[in-house]
Amino acid sequence: MSTPTSPSSAPAPKPLSLGVIFLTLYIDLIGFSIFFPVGPAMLEWYVNKESEGGLLSALVRHLQALASAAHASDLATGALFAGALGSVYSLMQFLFSPVWGARSDRHGRRPILLLTIAGNALSYLLLFFSGSFLLFFAGRILGGIMGGNIAVAIAAVSDVTTRENRAKGMGIVGVAFGLGFLTGPVIGGLTAPFNLLERWPGLAALGVHPFSVPAAIAFTLCLINLVWIKARFRETLPPAARGTGTTTLRDRNPLHSLFRQPDGAIRRVNLVGFVVTFGFSFFESVISFFTADALHYSPRDLTLIFVNIGVVSILTQGVLARRLVPRLGEKPSAVLGMALIGVGFAGLGYAIGIARSVPLMYLMLTISTIGSGFANIALSSLVSLYAGPEEQGKVLGIYRSLGFLARALSPAVAGWLFFNSGGTVTFVIASLVLLTAAALGTGLPRPAK
Repeated sequence: MSTPTSPSSAPAPKPLSLGVIFLTLYIDLIGFSIFFPVGPAMLEWYVNKESEGGLLSALVRHLQALASAAHASDLATGALFAGALGSVYSLMQFLFSPVWGARSDRHGRRPILLLTIAGNALSYLLLFFSGSFLLFFAGRILGGIMGGNIAVAIAAVSDVTTRENRAKGMGIVGVAFGLGFLTGPVIGGLTAPFNLLERWPGLAALGVHPFSVPAAIAFTLCLINLVWIKARFRETLPPAARGTGTTTLRDRNPLHSLFRQPDGAIRRVNLVGFVVTFGFSFFESVISFFTADALHYSPRDLTLIFVNIGVVSILTQGVLARRLVPRLGEKPSAVLGMALIGVGFAGLGYAIGIARSVPLMYLMLTISTIGSGFANIALSSLVSLYAGPEEQGKVLGIYRSLGFLARALSPAVAGWLFFNSGGTVTFVIASLVLLTAAALGTGLPRPAK
């Protein structure tokens, strides 16, 4: 592994490039989260539409039979199916994130961003016309493939920040994540009632469906981002700093990196990041079903939860963590953040499932979101600081890809736990996973100055 460059040789920050990167990440997170509030309603619509037969109806009938045998509720059945379906998007990100990262190390960030954002736009176009479940499924697969460009965008942040202000650069990444996680569910929840078929029923012949409006908005945002990058984005990786292109398929395999990575620091932070994301994804997978079951929450109520998460995340990663992580250090900040998430998740299990207390639920949401902000910034900074300048894209791509693998596995596991044991047990287990990650984080080495 190459020796990191000294601070004096690091490139100066480029605000314009950071602005474009911010928008790219923001739109990627909108795509990931836009269907969160309407997932159960979309599933019901597709099941009713394809009730005459097909793969979807067969799967649902099988799950309903399992639910009847296990005395599980319809909400638990929906959580199990949604968890399995939600794994597809992240599985594609897992497979393609290291590919895009390595390609950007060889060819530069700009051409890879242009390619993947155009692909993202196409995926939203497919979703707009996905009158069949098969086309919707294809759109999510394509979106996951192109959504692997998150690693490229984060590598570009590393290109234009020094080692001293790396945490601040990652704070911008965190704000984009928080804002996207806020905007996506809000767009999905507020625009879902606008059914184009009520005014133009003939559009159904083209595949337009009741949930096409959120996809149209995301498609438009992608086009804006594509035009902006084409016109304004300056390449952040000069030719002299690019790799030789000799990366093998094995080198791009995230699992190989986790178990065979020669650099112990990178291997350890990869493991910690995987465990953190695996535990945190429990929340994303079952919170809508847990609150609907225990608190009788509607999609509008659920939108307020994501608004809370987004606002707290923006304030934490954009202000609080950006200032405190450089002072506390990346390693202590990561451990603190993971511990806070663990405490918050245990509190959520109690607040929602036992106390049925909305104020306590929002307090625990705030604690866990603050913890997530610290952990995300600190861990991303550590990965970047452990890697050499010519391999930022590859190393960050593998780190992000392992996170996508965790998101691919976690929804199915969380859905199964919720199906069999309920929300409180699911959140307690998620809490234990995060506390385990915090314990592993204490063994991370401090990055070289």
